[in-house]
Amino acid sequence: MELSNKSEYAILALLELSLCYSKGETLQIREIAALQNIPSRYLEQLLATLRRRGLIKSIRGAKGGYMLAREPEKITLLDALYSMEGIEQVVAAFKPTIQTIEGEVIQEVWLEATQAANSVLENYTLKDLCELRAKQQRQEVLMYYI
Repeated sequence: MELSNKSEYAILALLELSLCYSKGETLQIREIAALQNIPSRYLEQLLATLRRRGLIKSIRGAKGGYMLAREPEKITLLDALYSMEGIEQVVAAFKPTIQTIEGEVIQEVWLEATQAANSVLENYTLKDLCELRAKQQRQEVLMYYI
């Protein structure tokens, strides 16, 4: 299982929106793009997909921008991947080119590995990522002073 640039950028954008959620603030495309070093035009397409899938909403007006459609603790990494890649890609099973017993064994193991990966992704929410980010930042500050 590999994380595509599309999914990585979408998760980074969702993380930035999560950090603003408790304050009720919105972020504009250019702000997210600058914070995460994502090309604005590409980010615009990703945010449109996330909006259509119901993970974020757009607010019009002078103070407009994007915000999460629900609480960060209710959006899992698996939700984000499904939104960007589609369920077929995330749950894709290995399909052997030649039907053999060995191919079937590999297919079983691949399915188990995919289910394990999906289980992990389903257990991590955007809130968890925010907490892990904060913990990492605290550790970097401590390391800087040592």
